[in-house]
Amino acid sequence: MKMEVKPLGGKKNKVLFKGFEVITDQPIENGGENTAPTPFDFFFVAIGSCVGSSIYSFCQTRGISTQDLRINLEISRNPDTKRVERVDISIGLPEDFPENYRNAVLKSAEACTVKKHIIDPPEFNTYLLD
Repeated sequence: MKMEVKPLGGKKNKVLFKGFEVITDQPIENGGENTAPTPFDFFFVAIGSCVGSSIYSFCQTRGISTQDLRINLEISRNPDTKRVERVDISIGLPEDFPENYRNAVLKSAEACTVKKHIIDPPEFNTYLLD
């Protein structure tokens, strides 16, 4: 699996991956034009959408409506280091959500592949092409 990143000028990049194009930019205060999410924004989008996919799949398999289901992420940064120190994921279940599936839906959220890769990260190697 390969991904290619191409500069678009300024702080913008075009990322080509699996036949899709994703544009990233930086906020104005970081020298960008704020025309697209930052690369780090996509990190959180990946977590939220992965959790969502896991929960939606859980519900669909059991014939449970997802109409009023809500998933929110709250990201907390350390004020000194500016690094993210906590991500709280809250799941709002519909009123008629079956009581016997409440714990199971939490387990399905924990099964998110993106979260698993953060907990047990891959090895990263950076090198120059010849």
